[in-house]
Amino acid sequence: MLSIHQRLVQKQIQSPQQVLLSSLLQLPLLKFEQRLKMELEANPMLELSDEMEQEQEIDENQEQEIEAEKAEDDDAESEDSGETDSGDAVEDIDKHEDIDDTDWETILGDDGTIDTRAPKDNSAEVYERPNVATTNLYEHLLEQLHLLKLDLDDTQIGEYIIWNINEMGYLACELSVIAHNLDVSEEDVERVLKLIQHFDPVSIGARNLQECLLIQLEDQEPQDKLTIEVIRDHFEDFSNKRYERITKKMDMDSEDLRGIIETIRHLNPKPGEGYVAFADSVIVPDLAIVRKDDGFEIVMNDWNIPNLRINSSYKSLLLDKKSTSRETKDFVRKRLESARWMINSIHQRRMTILKVVETLIDKQYEFFDKGKEYIKPMILKDIADEIHMDISTVSRVTNGKYVQTEWGVFELKYFFSEGIKTDSGEDVSNRRVKQLIKDIIDEEDKKKPLNDQKIAEMLNKQGYTLARRTVAKYREQMNIPVSRLRKGL
Repeated sequence: MLSIHQRLVQKQIQSPQQVLLSSLLQLPLLKFEQRLKMELEANPMLELSDEMEQEQEIDENQEQEIEAEKAEDDDAESEDSGETDSGDAVEDIDKHEDIDDTDWETILGDDGTIDTRAPKDNSAEVYERPNVATTNLYEHLLEQLHLLKLDLDDTQIGEYIIWNINEMGYLACELSVIAHNLDVSEEDVERVLKLIQHFDPVSIGARNLQECLLIQLEDQEPQDKLTIEVIRDHFEDFSNKRYERITKKMDMDSEDLRGIIETIRHLNPKPGEGYVAFADSVIVPDLAIVRKDDGFEIVMNDWNIPNLRINSSYKSLLLDKKSTSRETKDFVRKRLESARWMINSIHQRRMTILKVVETLIDKQYEFFDKGKEYIKPMILKDIADEIHMDISTVSRVTNGKYVQTEWGVFELKYFFSEGIKTDSGEDVSNRRVKQLIKDIIDEEDKKKPLNDQKIAEMLNKQGYTLARRTVAKYREQMNIPVSRLRKGL
């Protein structure tokens, strides 16, 4: 049976301006620049501000004309709607308030420019960020393939193989699948693959690590027969560092095996690396923290961020009472509002980032002053509470943005970490503990690497109370293998 129920629900709904600011906050510098360029192309009400151009001012007569024109629009809208009930009247009031709140006179009377960058030092050299060079792995391989001048079938097989090589340089598709999809023999696919595997870089298209290393060893002149034998016939023992078995089976001493291991270390286990386009992976710091006098100064790396303003050439469309249709005026007004939101959001984004980083410097002052080992445990809530912002806002600011310091380039989220207490009661960041674990492993005897329990005992003696499983967790987070795989000769 159908029924009507009324219930009161409390929801938090973000305004369009808040949604826009949130989306801009989470963008790192390069993507932020791209977003502004897209907005410039999409919204005709936005234009670049010429820093040398004087701001244009609108006179009082124009302001009065705009006000009168808006009033006429509101009156006409009321006449078109006829008599309304109380609900319609409320809607009309809301519409009128929306228009009044937009404050078009201020927007049209000003060029709309908000300086979103630090004042420019005219004595300083103009900095232009160089374009990042990119090399596409697939274009590099296809060019070599076409130089061979193979017949049409082999060229088609070669192209299919190349497009199925992953970024690490390995073939990510079975030969039988390629043969089936192209309706050719598996032997033909294998033959063309062998050709590609000797392209630059050598061993590209290998099907596994063993094949990758073998191809590189066989391509060397002169060939190292012993090393080839180790990889070809004893790869499982080698990869698991069962060196005693290898020396026994091959009747060699440890010194000979040490030389073989050194040769293998100079091979490339990831032949595709360095050939993929890496523009997206280049780190461009969003800001720098520089020492100045007795403190630190924040320098925003935003010289490539364009200064935007409202395009004043569209003012005539709103001021023209006779020639401009209502639809056109509505379009212009919506675009004006969108442009104003964008300009304000750019300014707010900059102010929010500065506020977060200023607080970050206060809370991690010893890090910036003395070095990485002085980092303190800190969570997002510590910053959010200090600047009276939501944790999600601080998260957007710190994620994917980098800062240049005296001690290197760090992602802002680097400064947030859990803490542990030492025996003396001091709160220490787990990043500091991880560094201690790494230092212990770097200095261990490679013939007898330390297990996680032993490392935990050594840290406990230094006053850091950690369980074995905690050491194992931190070691895995740093991509350090277990003791058995760290064993050397």
